[in-house]
Formats: sequence, structure tokens, C-alpha cells
Amino acid sequence: MREKPVAAGTALTRRSILMAAAASLAVPRASGTQDSWPPAFEAGRNQFTLVRPRAFMPQLRLQDLHGRDAIVAAKAGRITLVNFWATWCAACKLDLPMLASLAASRPDRLDVIAICTDAKDLRRIRTFLGGLAVQNLACYVDTYGAAAEASTEMFSIVGMPITYLVGTGGRVEGYIAGAPDWLSPAGARLLQFYREQG
Repeated sequence: MREKPVAAGTALTRRSILMAAAASLAVPRASGTQDSWPPAFEAGRNQFTLVRPRAFMPQLRLQDLHGRDAIVAAKAGRITLVNFWATWCAACKLDLPMLASLAASRPDRLDVIAICTDAKDLRRIRTFLGGLAVQNLACYVDTYGAAAEASTEMFSIVGMPITYLVGTGGRVEGYIAGAPDWLSPAGARLLQFYREQG
């Protein structure tokens, strides 16, 4: 159906309204709005997803790989990545070495906490990790169920592995499932974004 010519000063046509709407979507956001939105970060079919409302990360009572108790918490002024993994998880064999490399590359600005969720048998867990390059990674076991309890409150396990990002103020900001490349330019941009948020 052809539109009739419209005289100057008359009502807008549906076509002109749609074209104006499409053009407005192509215009970059104002700088104030853009600064409050994190850059895109993806891993396969998964993407970094914001958590709202943002809650403070609780202290978690865990055990290290030597069976010693440990209280793990976010540190003020530092980004914390809390990773949940399992010994049955194939993608975890890619994700854990990536997180270990990330932890080694930014030891002064970033903490990575990797929590095994499916086993409490330290020998089995150490065997699983033995073939992986994870020497720089702080690995823990959810012996007392603290991570499981926190998962019902703020760390929803929607995939395996899954990593939550806790900002410098101690609040859980978002998560990404799968094995993302944290050392990629997109990963670096996301971490820098949250470093600058203060």
C-alpha cells in the first residue's frame, strides 16, 4: 500500500515515525548512562548477567585442599570472582586453568575463589585438579554447606561452572556461566569497568 504525499506541517506518517525510532536506537547513549552499564562479555551461549538487587557477599566458611578451615570474604577495594565448579564438569577443566592464569596476572587487584560444590573428598578433588594448571588458584571445598546455603540466597547455580563477580564495594554485581576467556580484551574491559565503579 502506497502512502499519500503529505503536505508540510501535517501529521507524521507511520513510516516516518518508524524511521525516526530506528535512528534514535542507533544514537549512542549519553555518557552518564553509558558509564553505568557494564561492557558486554560472553562465553559461547552465555553472557555476563547483572544481579539485582545487589547484595553484599557473605563470609563463607569453607575448607582448603589441606582440610584446614577458612573464612572467605570479599576484600574492600578489590574485585572478587567466586567460581563454583564440580568434579564431573567437563567445562570446569577449561575454566579453572583460565581463572588460575587470571589470578596470576593480577594478584594485586583481584581475588579468585574457586569452590568445589559436588564433593567433600579431598583426595578426589586433588586428583581432579592434579592434571590442571591451577597452582595460582585458591580452591576450597564446601564442607559445611556455606556455599550451598549462599546459593539459595544470592549465588544461584544456573549452570556449571558459574562465576560471580563481586565489586570493590563487596556487592555481588553479576555472573557468567561456562568457561569465558577472562584474559580476552572483553574480559579485561569488564574487570576494568568494575574497578572504576568503586
